Amino acid sequence: MTKQFSAPKLSPRQCAVVLLASAFVVPAVALQAQTSTQPQSAPPAAAAQSTSSASPTANTDKEGFWGHVNPFARKKWVKKRLDPINDRLTELDQVNAKNATDIKDVDARAQAGIQHAQSTADAANQAATAAGTQAQGASTVAQGASGHVDTINTTVNGLDQYHQISDVDVPFRGNGILSKDAKAQLDTLATSLAGHKGYIVEIEARAPGAGAVGIQSSQRLAESVERYLVTEHQVPVYRMHFVALGNAPIVEPGADADTKPARVRKGSVHIRLMENSLAAQDSTSPHGM
Repeated sequence: MTKQFSAPKLSPRQCAVVLLASAFVVPAVALQAQTSTQPQSAPPAAAAQSTSSASPTANTDKEGFWGHVNPFARKKWVKKRLDPINDRLTELDQVNAKNATDIKDVDARAQAGIQHAQSTADAANQAATAAGTQAQGASTVAQGASGHVDTINTTVNGLDQYHQISDVDVPFRGNGILSKDAKAQLDTLATSLAGHKGYIVEIEARAPGAGAVGIQSSQRLAESVERYLVTEHQVPVYRMHFVALGNAPIVEPGADADTKPARVRKGSVHIRLMENSLAAQDSTSPHGM
């Protein structure tokens, strides 16, 4: 079995040296062959004269073991011609090394610039995200504040808005003393008010008699009702408001303008229970009477 041998691989620099050496060797070999084929017809004197007329440099170049051009006779001859090439190759290697170093430096700076730009972009993105979150939170707070302001405006506008829940008439005898039936009506009213807020009690008192006589009589009736509610049922005084109307005619609710008001023939107290829906929104409305 025949063994196969593979030629050793040469580097680019070694290949260049071999090619340049071949370029010098091949002409020298050809010159040597030409010299060996020429006839030796020239006399020794002519040869000596020709040798003596040559320059010292030419004598040095033709110097050899056989007395004619033989590059293989001395290594210095080849080295002298290869040294400039080696120097040039060394210079090229240095240039290539410098270029590679510059490329690495430029690449490193480019990578650093890219990383810095990416870091800056990430920081800007985070800042934008945080700003968006803050803006959204501010918008939510603003919406809540707007709703709160609307609620406050509604509450303020409705503080003085009352509507009637119920009403009752309490009759009196001529002496202005509360009867048993009148007290029962007031007891029912006071029971419906216990534990509730946002209400007021309007008391309108009338009594027969013209002028100041009727007004004083109606005032005594209103004070009797108010006194009973305060002493017997602890209804706050500030929640009760009364007016003594004397013998002012009674206008029925919903009556036409042509309807003649009724005359006051006996003493009576008309009580209206009024409620503010906003003030009483957290409590149960008083029961009707």
